[in-house]
Amino acid sequence: MKLTNKVRPAGFTLVEIMIVVAIIGLLAAIAIPNFVKARATSQCNACINNLRQIDSACNQFAIEKGKSTGATVTLTTDLTPYIKLNSAGSLPPCPVGGSYALTQVGTNPTCSLSSLTPAHRLQ
Repeated sequence: MKLTNKVRPAGFTLVEIMIVVAIIGLLAAIAIPNFVKARATSQCNACINNLRQIDSACNQFAIEKGKSTGATVTLTTDLTPYIKLNSAGSLPPCPVGGSYALTQVGTNPTCSLSSLTPAHRLQ
């Protein structure tokens, strides 16, 4: 009597591979928008933190120099001794590429990207 062993080649079928690819695509479609939202929120929080540091430096400058509310202040020259500078020796930039502005003591500093969602501004 002759025995025949049918040996099946090892590997995955096309249907199994297609199911795995579909599941990975579905998970990516769910996860990527959440990563984008988390990145935008993180950049907004970093910008707001920079605005807080600029506001604190402005208050320290006003107290030390005897300036009252409404006095003009220059962001780059007056506040650099009162704020931690980055490695390039300048004020920390907005992570999204905006620019900061502050003209008077007692007013909140602003970012040029304050109209974005989430907003880059102090409350």
